[in-house]
Amino acid sequence: MTEPATFVIVGGGLAAAKGAEALRQEGFDGTIVLIGREPHLPYERPPLSKGYLQGDDERDTIFVHDADWYRDHAIDVRTGVEATALDPAAHEVTLSSGERLRYDKLLLATGAVPRRLNVPGGERVLYLRTVDDSDRLRATLSPARKVAVIGAGWIGLEAAAAARNAGADVTVIEQEHQPLLGALGPELGAVFADLHRDNGVDLRLGARLAEVTDTGVRLADGTHADADAVIAGVGAVPDTALAAAAGLEIDNGVKVTADLRTSDPDIYAAGDVANAYHPRHRHHIRVEHWANALNQPAVAARAMLGRDASYEEPPYFYTDQYDLGMEYLGHVPPGTAYEVAIRGDVGRREFIAFWLGEDDRVLAAMNVNIWDQGDHLKALVLSGAPVDRKALTDPDVPLGHLVR
Repeated sequence: MTEPATFVIVGGGLAAAKGAEALRQEGFDGTIVLIGREPHLPYERPPLSKGYLQGDDERDTIFVHDADWYRDHAIDVRTGVEATALDPAAHEVTLSSGERLRYDKLLLATGAVPRRLNVPGGERVLYLRTVDDSDRLRATLSPARKVAVIGAGWIGLEAAAAARNAGADVTVIEQEHQPLLGALGPELGAVFADLHRDNGVDLRLGARLAEVTDTGVRLADGTHADADAVIAGVGAVPDTALAAAAGLEIDNGVKVTADLRTSDPDIYAAGDVANAYHPRHRHHIRVEHWANALNQPAVAARAMLGRDASYEEPPYFYTDQYDLGMEYLGHVPPGTAYEVAIRGDVGRREFIAFWLGEDDRVLAAMNVNIWDQGDHLKALVLSGAPVDRKALTDPDVPLGHLVR
C-alpha cells in the first residue's frame, strides 16, 4: 500500500469510533472517513437501556469521543449521511449526498436493527436502538403511565426495570416459559423472572401478542393488558443490506475470518454485524454485545494495516436491573449438552453460575452481585481443563486455586 491511503469506516456506533481510534494508535497516518447515518457523533448503546434511559447518566456520557477528539486525530466524521451503495471492484462507497468516496480499505460497523412486530396496530410500538429512541422512551416513563413490554430478553427486561424505577406500572409479555431462555436456559431465566415479579412487574409468560390497541395490547388468548405505551424488545437482526448488495458473503451477519476480513480482501467488519470465525471454538460466532464492538476494531485495524491479528476474546456481556448486577463470560454453542453448577446463594441473588460441558469443562460463567472474580472466571473458561465440581461450588475454595 502506498500512503497516504484512505480508509473508510461505515457506521456510527462504538465499533466505528474504536476502529478510527485503533487505526491512529497503530500508526496509520492516512485519511480516515467515518460515515454515520445518525446526526450524532458515535456513541455507546448500553446506557440507552440502562443509566441514560433511567435518567442516571447525562447525555454527554454516552459519546465515545467528543468533537475535539476527532478533530485532533484528523478523523473526517460525516454524521447524518448514509452509505447507500458499496462497489468493491471500484473501491468506492456511494453516500446519500451523492458523493462517491474512494477507499483503499473499508471497515463495516453497521451494527444491527431491531426486529419489528408484525401485528395489527404495530405502528404504535416503540423500539430501543438509538439515542433518539431512548429519549422517546424516557418521555413515556412516569408514575402515571402504564407500560407494556413485548419480549423478555435483555433489552425488554432492562426497559421494564427502567419503567418500574420511574414508577410506571409494567406488564411484560413473553412467549417462552422463562425470560432469557435462549441466553441463559431455564434455571437462570427463573432468577430474572423472580427478580421482576419481586419488583412489581406483571410478567406474563407463554403469552403471544395478537394486537396493539388504542388502550394497550390484546393477547392471543383474548386477554388484554392496559398500556399507555408499548415497547418491543424482540431481538435484532444484523444490518447487512449494504454488504449483501455488494456481494459480500452473508451468513447470520457479514461472514468474516478470525482477523475480521470479509470475502473481499479490502473490506472488514466488526461489532454486531460481524459473524466472526473464533479460533478457540472453531466456528463462527456473532454476538450482539458491547464487548465485541469495543474490542474487535483493534484487531480489524491491525489486519487492515497488513499485520497479523486474530480475535480470540470469549463473548462477554453484562446487565444492571434493579439491585442486580450481572456479568456473563463464555460461549455455549447451540445444541451443546451442559449442566449448571452454582456457587453461592441464588435466593439472595449473590452467586456464580457455571455452565459445565463434557468432562466438567467450564464453557461459561455468570457472576451475579459477586465482583472481583472476573480474572479467575475468564481463566477457568479459557483453560478448557476439567474442574473438580465439588470444589467449584464450594465458596471456601478460592476460584484461583481451580485454574490450571
